[in-house]
Amino acid sequence: MIRNITEDTTFDAVILADGDFPTNAIPLGILNKANYLVCCDGAGAKAIEHGIMPTAVVGDGDSLPQSVREMLGERLYIVNEQDYNDLTKATRFVLANIPGAKNIAYLATTGKREDHTLGNISLMPFYKEEFDIIPTLITDHGSFSVACGKQKYESFEGQQVSIFNLSCSLLSGIGFRWQPYAYKMLWQGTLNEAVGNEVDIDGDGTYMVFRTYQRKINE
Repeated sequence: MIRNITEDTTFDAVILADGDFPTNAIPLGILNKANYLVCCDGAGAKAIEHGIMPTAVVGDGDSLPQSVREMLGERLYIVNEQDYNDLTKATRFVLANIPGAKNIAYLATTGKREDHTLGNISLMPFYKEEFDIIPTLITDHGSFSVACGKQKYESFEGQQVSIFNLSCSLLSGIGFRWQPYAYKMLWQGTLNEAVGNEVDIDGDGTYMVFRTYQRKINE
């Protein structure tokens, strides 16, 4: 079962992107308790501003003030190649430096430019397939996870659950207010709702699930 994300959820590594810095207690708790924190370029300066010294900062370094570069010293790893964005460079760095790392959390990947937000979210299924990891993209409102086949999720009554069908021709679910199906468009699986303490999804391909931290309040 994939558990709900809390501020005490632990990961093999946490990657902090250069989007909107977290404000919710859950991503902030995960960030502050990270044993291995890799920042994407300019996110390193934000982490330091919030009193957090990253394990490493990965990128081309062009968005880091000289004072921060000097403070980081050997923690700064300059990667100039342009085939991958900073989020992927950071992921590759984690996998090269933590043998067997599987569970990786991604924070501050949303906000700012919308094309960056969509690009970062769409990288999660790519990372699962390409690197054989379990990526979890965590925002101030909930979390994205990627799955294939049958999967069970911890939930609670009123939790908002969105399913994004990526490659399933058959898809079904149990424990939802509205029965899932093999959606043809990404928007069709959004804003569903759990009716109990768990939901089950069964698909013949890959799909992505977003679960909120709080239940929907019906007015």
